[in-house]
Amino acid sequence: MQQNSCKTKIVTIENAILIPEIIKYLKKGKHVSLRLTGYSMRPILENKRDVAVFVQAESYSVGDVVLAQLTENKYVVHRIISINNNKVTLRGDGNIMCENCLIEDIKAVAIGFYRKGRSHMLSTQSIKWRLYSKIWTSLFPIRKLLLLCYKVKMEIGEKLSFSPCK
Repeated sequence: MQQNSCKTKIVTIENAILIPEIIKYLKKGKHVSLRLTGYSMRPILENKRDVAVFVQAESYSVGDVVLAQLTENKYVVHRIISINNNKVTLRGDGNIMCENCLIEDIKAVAIGFYRKGRSHMLSTQSIKWRLYSKIWTSLFPIRKLLLLCYKVKMEIGEKLSFSPCK
């Protein structure tokens, strides 16, 4: 009899409960790894696949990927588009619309990502990440079309794939 080798237990915790606990660790100077959920940072960061590594920072720059609190119970991982005094404009790489918050609403900055199940972190200071960021943000005028193409590609791929653990 063959046994199922896929015995990973996945626990889902609401962001309203999880993120305040993460912030406590960040305030202690610790790094926090968080599996990303949602599609707002497509195409490079994928829902439930990739992990972001966050630290608390004293300052932020345009282009940084940050964990920000938009309302009492709503947190996002998005890129900083602009900073004007205390006001910050954010946009997910997979989004067309922007969101606004105050600088004090930013809880952490990403220092890297574990993508596609890899054991090596892609640093936000690496040439690869900076090049991707520069290219993708410069493509904003045609982003809607590019994201549509990516979504179609992902949907076709899901229909053609299978999992031996089911």
